[in-house]
Parts: sequence; structure tokens; C-alpha cells
Amino acid sequence: MERLLEKLEKRIHEMFHEESSGHDIHHLKRTLNLALKLQEKEGGDRIVIGIAAYLHDIHRIIQNETGKRCSPKDSLPNVKELLDELELTEDQKTKILHCVEFHEEYAFSKEGVTVEDVESQIVQDADNLDGIGAIGVGRTFTYNGAHGIPMWEPDIPFAEGEDYDDEIHDPSAVHHFKNKLMRLADHMNTKTAKKMAKSRQKFMEEYFEEFFAEWKGEK
Repeated sequence: MERLLEKLEKRIHEMFHEESSGHDIHHLKRTLNLALKLQEKEGGDRIVIGIAAYLHDIHRIIQNETGKRCSPKDSLPNVKELLDELELTEDQKTKILHCVEFHEEYAFSKEGVTVEDVESQIVQDADNLDGIGAIGVGRTFTYNGAHGIPMWEPDIPFAEGEDYDDEIHDPSAVHHFKNKLMRLADHMNTKTAKKMAKSRQKFMEEYFEEFFAEWKGEK
């Protein structure tokens, strides 16, 4: 695993060194570490999980470069090009590509979660864990600031109970928390991720109690 990651590291740093919207190299490394931690408890092919977690956001770079939306599926030729440089079996490559393609599924979206293999479920969980808690708060405000989305628009109501659509930007960072991030903890795939998500969820709940109190001038 370490040898494979070392081969990828230079290429990944070259691709992500200018990314500053929350999907940077540090996000990839945290997702990798979380994925490997989950694998220790939940099983699955460690190499498939680790490499997929490290390469899952290639579509973000393509999107930044082209200015057009790029789905994870659209990034698969680029991911495969990187995989072909590594000593992997064809089965491992196929599984890694599958994990990358489906890592942005959400139980509360219209399509729901369709994957059943533990590798894809772990990559989903690891990516979602890095989207909540203290890190999630920082990343969300960073992402929204980079895209010119305001911190909070109190006059726009929350879309209570609606299916989440990842292709549509929420009107503010706080709306994104409500519409997506605050829902992730209850929809982790694995038992280990569900346990890990609890403290991160609690932090966000307490953070937004403070946020709204300060917004209203109560504190």
C-alpha cells in the first residue's frame, strides 16, 4: 500500500496543489486515513479502499480546469490512466473505478445508495466523515467562500425533508449544513462510521446553537 501511494503522491500533488475550496490534498489524505481506519474494522480490500479514497476527487480538478460540471463517472478515464501506472490486478482496478464512480451517493437523494460492496461503502463513509464535525465546518465555509456563496441567508427557508440534489448549490453555507451535512451521520453505511459520526454530529449541533445565538445578538 505505502509503495503504491508513494508512486501516486507526486502526480496527486501536481494536480491538487492549487485547489483551495476544501477538496484539496489534505482532504484526500484525511479521507484515505479514515477509509483505512474503517477497513480495519469492516474488512474489504485494503488496497482498493486506500487507492480509491486517495483518487476519489479527480473530477473536482477537471471541473476547475474546464469550468464545466464533471461527475465522478466522467473522471474515470483520468483515474484509469493513473491506475495503469501502478502494479494492480485488473480486478482491483475495476473495483477502484467502481468506488470512485459511486462515492457521491446519498441515502437522502432521489437515487439513494445503490452500492452493496464494502469497499464502495467505506469510501463513501470516509468522504462523508470528513464533511462533518469541526473539519466539516471549516471545509464548508471555505468551499462556499471560494464559490461566492454567502455564509447565511436567513430570509430563505430550509427545504425540509426534500431529496438532496448535489448538482444544485444551496443558497448559503448554513443551508448546505441543514440540507446535507446534518443528515449524513444518520446515513453512514458501516457500524464503525456510524459510531465515529456521533461526536462530529454533536459538535455541529452545538456549533450552530452558538452560531444562531450570535447571529441574533443574543450572546
